[in-house]
Amino acid sequence: MPEQGEWGKLFSAAFVQSRNAMVLLDSRRRVVDVNGAFLKLMGYRRQRVVDRVISEFVVDGPIATEARWRALVHSGQFTGEAEMIAADGSRVGVQWAATAEVVTGRKLVLFVALTTSRWGPRFRREVPDGHEQGALSAREREIVRLVALGNSGPEIAEELRIAHDTVRTHARNAMTKVGARSRAHLVAKALAEGLVLGEVLDVAAPEIASQRPARPSARAGARLRDRGPSPSPARTRRP
Repeated sequence: MPEQGEWGKLFSAAFVQSRNAMVLLDSRRRVVDVNGAFLKLMGYRRQRVVDRVISEFVVDGPIATEARWRALVHSGQFTGEAEMIAADGSRVGVQWAATAEVVTGRKLVLFVALTTSRWGPRFRREVPDGHEQGALSAREREIVRLVALGNSGPEIAEELRIAHDTVRTHARNAMTKVGARSRAHLVAKALAEGLVLGEVLDVAAPEIASQRPARPSARAGARLRDRGPSPSPARTRRP
């Protein structure tokens, strides 16, 4: 993926290193890039997936019409469950989410697919209309960082030495604050909107994180989402 400034570098590193299956799509829903976790989950080689329409890998796809797709991605509320077709013909149940990323300056959509076998099929919640984002606490940011990197609930509990129920509580609170409807949606928003990129790279790529720029504010992120991504100035610092 081309470098689009420092936040683009952070996003790219998090995208590559996360154990969550992720795909970057263009406006036509064609695959621009995939990470290793997606290839491992689905069993495909990279060249088999890149430049193909994502619906080719979804049972009974596409998920929505073109107009519906654009509207839902723009709303930031495109999430659900589906079955995807693996390379061997088997079906993989996933919880998925798609959202426009705003940190690299390119008009791409981040598609995240979490297997229901790993996270469970019911980790979803409704977000009231008109919901306003709230600031994440330090612990919530920590939980979101680990979720974004692909850690399971028990793994997070063990790393932070807290109860699994406590992890779930913090994750639910974080989802409410950022308006996420599922864990897949939480991961998509966390990375695509740059919510925890600095924290992710503190662990995943310290050599990049040490040079990261100031984190965009929630208000700035909201403005970016309203007007859509714009090209980054040359030498200032997606998929």
